[in-house]
Amino acid sequence: MEHLDCVVVGAGVIGLAVARALAGRGREVVVLEAEPAIGMHTSSHNSEVVHAGIYYPAGSLKARLCVAGRSALYDYCASRGVPHRRCGKLIVATHPGQHGRLAALKAQAEANGVNDLEWIGAARARALEPELACSAALASPSTGIVDSHAYMLALQGEAQSHGATVVLRSPVLRGEARAGGVALDVGGAEPMRLAARCVVNAAGLFAQALAHGISGLAPESIPACHYAKGNYFTLRGRAPFSRLIYPVPESAGLGVHLTLDLAGQARFGPDVQWVSAVDYSVDPARAAGFYAAIRAYWPGLAQGALEAGYAGVRPKLQPPGGPAEDFLIQGPRDHGVPGLVNLYGIESPGLTASLAIAEEVCARLGASPPA
Repeated sequence: MEHLDCVVVGAGVIGLAVARALAGRGREVVVLEAEPAIGMHTSSHNSEVVHAGIYYPAGSLKARLCVAGRSALYDYCASRGVPHRRCGKLIVATHPGQHGRLAALKAQAEANGVNDLEWIGAARARALEPELACSAALASPSTGIVDSHAYMLALQGEAQSHGATVVLRSPVLRGEARAGGVALDVGGAEPMRLAARCVVNAAGLFAQALAHGISGLAPESIPACHYAKGNYFTLRGRAPFSRLIYPVPESAGLGVHLTLDLAGQARFGPDVQWVSAVDYSVDPARAAGFYAAIRAYWPGLAQGALEAGYAGVRPKLQPPGGPAEDFLIQGPRDHGVPGLVNLYGIESPGLTASLAIAEEVCARLGASPPA
């Protein structure tokens, strides 16, 4: 059996950020990824938005790590040439009855340390975005977009430059908690058994399944996982907006919002469709609901202008209809298994928070910052 220092399970944006952080501290790191390429699930099926940190309860991991991660992410992308743009966002009320919710969002943002939101009236909003219909809006200049794949490649390259190894097509089948860490059985073309002093479960949608496969980890420490599929539709032609447009939030998500990619292509979503398994197909018939939601803030959307785009699946800790749950990061003090960190429910704003999440994982493992 091969003995290693650190194993990170999952080569999505979180796993790669953790690998970079650990390798930068001089730790020996191997990343095991079940798929044939990095970031094939949640990390590449999202809006690619850099969130400001507006929506989350004060003091929550989502609030703290999003705000810290957003600043770190912009600095990282700027210093390493990762394509991104701080394009800004408008959160829009479509009638005066929603103004109280906008005010509550502004107060929530300020409690989280986001102090740059500006309340603007309908006339000012239309001056910024002439096609927009709203009665008031919050302008968020700190919101932006990022090329998530280029970001993951940068993280991977930097981790590897510090000696980390990324091994694809290597699913972790099961594990066993031991006195000196965790033993793992790894499948693939060349199955192996290895032991690691520390293991980071960054398997995203499959984190709970992996955790249940580790003997010696108390099953009651593992939360249930619920899959919320988000469908996206893209716009034929160029959008008449230069900023992201978000409606006031829904209970399970942020509503059908308009985001832009770095080429200016508009995409709308995600909606919320609770599913029992990971499924990335998009039913074109769902477009009907999108037209209605989008026309609330963009009445000029032409019929037939939307086409099925892509879908993502969010690993939520709350069931349908339940209150939103925070990220859950469990270290040895939480579950009693030495050297193991489990990451559960890392949905939005996980991309934005990824560098801060990596620092949090290192702290849970007692890995000191690089000199």
